[in-house]
Amino acid sequence: MSTLYLTEADVAELLDIRLVIDVVEEAFRRLAAGEAHNVPRVRARAPGVVLHSMSAAAAYLGLVGWKNYTATRSGAKFHVAVYDQESGDWRALIEADWLGRLRTGATTGVAAEWAAPREARELGLFGTGRQAETQLAAVAAVRPIKQAFVYSRNAERRADFAERMSAQLDLEIEAVDRPQQAAEELPIVVTATTSREPVFDGNWLAEGALVCAAGSNWLNRAEIDSTVVRRADNIICDSVECCRREAGDFSDALEKGIFEWTGAVDLADVVAGKAVARNRDDSIVLFKSVGMAIEDVAVAAKLIELARERGMGRELDIGPGMYRP
Repeated sequence: MSTLYLTEADVAELLDIRLVIDVVEEAFRRLAAGEAHNVPRVRARAPGVVLHSMSAAAAYLGLVGWKNYTATRSGAKFHVAVYDQESGDWRALIEADWLGRLRTGATTGVAAEWAAPREARELGLFGTGRQAETQLAAVAAVRPIKQAFVYSRNAERRADFAERMSAQLDLEIEAVDRPQQAAEELPIVVTATTSREPVFDGNWLAEGALVCAAGSNWLNRAEIDSTVVRRADNIICDSVECCRREAGDFSDALEKGIFEWTGAVDLADVVAGKAVARNRDDSIVLFKSVGMAIEDVAVAAKLIELARERGMGRELDIGPGMYRP
């Protein structure tokens, strides 16, 4: 069987955020059932570049795969590859920048579906980059969001984001001048930034709020402060194992002794009904995600299915990778 090659344009045409939310939610359900296995990210460094590698096995899909990406001064380049579980043959190689943005947003969407106040109509958003777009779209797909307040340090960028995303999502989006306006008295607060320091004060949060911190996957970066962690009655991680390795958002709280990892649960267990998302309606819930390869492999499987149905992509003649004298 030849290997299917999908470009960024193919991925953008084939996927939408609601579809990816459903795919990712099923992946977490299967992970809880033991029908998938996720391997946390590792990083290899050389002068001027970091190679990030993560992998997963999705037995329920009959696939195994990896996501690799390089980060340099000029930016990041992402690829996902999947192989047939039985034969080990390549099934697809996919350009995965947009795929990654969608699956990261979709994971927040899954968390919001399970943990956000059901009638939440407002949202605060920190960040105006490409990841912030899919975070906003995902939450709006699972809750009846009517208005969003977006803050970033660059006034021009936040004004442009508000105008562009208002038209795209048919929402009222207001670019705000103070971080308090994107956090105070709001039912959902999402962070999708590259900040190394907390972007808001946890004392600003309303009772019953859901905080989704999705921007950092480095131990030396934190978008939220220890007050958010302390005030959270329920803490959900996309993966506790992965967050222990990469989520600097918990470092200060750990050092102060106000948080222990035994107080966090996996999103997979929430989706499977093995753990509760929130204790009470007025509980503050913190969801932290760092990214998992099982999300990439699951979305890749859906891409292969859709591309085959629609005759999209390009076939690559890649050999079996076996020496036959």
